[in-house]
Amino acid sequence: MQKTRTAIVTGASRGIGAAIAKRLAQEGIAVIVNYARGKDAADEVVSAIEAAGGTALAVQADIGDPAGMAALFDAAEKAFGGVDILVNNAGMMKLSPIAETEEAQFERQLVVNLGGPFRGMREAARRLNDGGRIINFSSSVVGFYQPAYGVYAATKAGVEAMTHILAKELGPRRITVNAVAPGPIDTELFTDGKSAAQIEAITKLVPLGRLGQPDDIAGLVAFLAGPDSQWVNGQIIRANGGAI
Repeated sequence: MQKTRTAIVTGASRGIGAAIAKRLAQEGIAVIVNYARGKDAADEVVSAIEAAGGTALAVQADIGDPAGMAALFDAAEKAFGGVDILVNNAGMMKLSPIAETEEAQFERQLVVNLGGPFRGMREAARRLNDGGRIINFSSSVVGFYQPAYGVYAATKAGVEAMTHILAKELGPRRITVNAVAPGPIDTELFTDGKSAAQIEAITKLVPLGRLGQPDDIAGLVAFLAGPDSQWVNGQIIRANGGAI
């Protein structure tokens, strides 16, 4: 009997992360639903997965904390025996022109958006089962380079660089490392702080004429986590409806 695979999904209590957790569970994968503060929301994701016949466990950890990723791997190994898939989804976005960016805002985005995935990749490189999958999250703003996105885009560009390099380092163990770079997705992360006019203007940049939905990204992650993607490695996949 084949062993059930296990995935850690960071930032899985809402938005894209919640959609990914549910989709991977549909594929028969046991999921660690990570959250930083949204315990109730994470529990709801777990309940939905279990109601559909899947297996999941909510685990609190701040990926900005140096000990956060190790704690997630510890919990996964204790509950399910090991880890096969890491989805570095959690992140934050605070927009401002570079000249107006405060030190604390810069540091927090660096810690969460770059430090978190780095520590996730490092922990996975040490503890992920051979033949596993690491799926990082970048953003299509690395390519758009819009004003006010300087720090956020820089952190995501760093994730892309580490993705390319780690794919080469872990290739001998048949562990693939890829990154998904979504365009505008209809989630709180995207809409927060934007006016209806701004959202409409951004939507018009998408040839398909709509914002992406969390399930659009979850399906791509499920592909990268599955057997059909074993020859896809070290790639940045932009999922943005053709916007760039």
